[in-house]
Amino acid sequence: MKTGAVPGRRTTFMNSLAIQGRVVHALLMREVITRFGRHNVGVLWLVGEPMLFTLGVAALWSAAGLSHGTGLPIISFALTGYSSVLMWRNSVSRTNSAIQHNFNLLYHRNVHVIDVFITRIVLEIAGATGSFIVLGLFFTLGEWIAPPEDLFKVVQGWLMLAWFGSSLALTIGAATAYSEIVERLWHPAAYLLFPLSGAAFMVEWLPPAGRQVVLLLPMVHGVEMVREGYFGSSVRTHYDLAYMATCCLVLTLVGLFLVRDAGRRVEAQ
Repeated sequence: MKTGAVPGRRTTFMNSLAIQGRVVHALLMREVITRFGRHNVGVLWLVGEPMLFTLGVAALWSAAGLSHGTGLPIISFALTGYSSVLMWRNSVSRTNSAIQHNFNLLYHRNVHVIDVFITRIVLEIAGATGSFIVLGLFFTLGEWIAPPEDLFKVVQGWLMLAWFGSSLALTIGAATAYSEIVERLWHPAAYLLFPLSGAAFMVEWLPPAGRQVVLLLPMVHGVEMVREGYFGSSVRTHYDLAYMATCCLVLTLVGLFLVRDAGRRVEAQ
């Protein structure tokens, strides 16, 4: 009896996983068509939009002659900083209103709140990652910037930032099911977090008291790790991978709990 029950449970799990995969794929296609349309650049805008933002910031900094008093290439600095901000900020912003915009889809038996969130998070992470890679290759091949000194560390830091963005998006997105105030509060909070995220500075440049404050924010550790991988020994970085992982894990667990409860609330309506 026991030996026969295990394959049965495994088959049920695999079937459920396959169904969820098809649901997420269908939602991805719907989201892409809804946001970018079928014509002109279409889905390429998913990568093009964050590229334009990063290019604009880099161009403004270069034109203004901003260098923060260091020898770091301003293009590399903007690329590593603002690309990371776009990933976590846009992921949260897209899930912030995901339930309201996809409420009718949740009447389908196989579509759940978690599927809607996964769809939007995947798209935003894919867009920011694609932009980061394309711009990095473009500037490197054009010899405007040097290639990363430690590519593995860049990837590691980027994955940690993606985890942080995903966990924060799940938490904030699900919290909007409880009150509209959450959605309204996120927009000013995002603006306040932007200058503190490490995009425009390095922790080493701050006084000791300032370092302690900004290092409370998990995304700062990820940005510092990416920059250490990019600039290597030419910069002194401050980050704690264990601290960031702990924060991301707590946010993930809280987010998943809220998503489950939010799903019940929505289905009850």
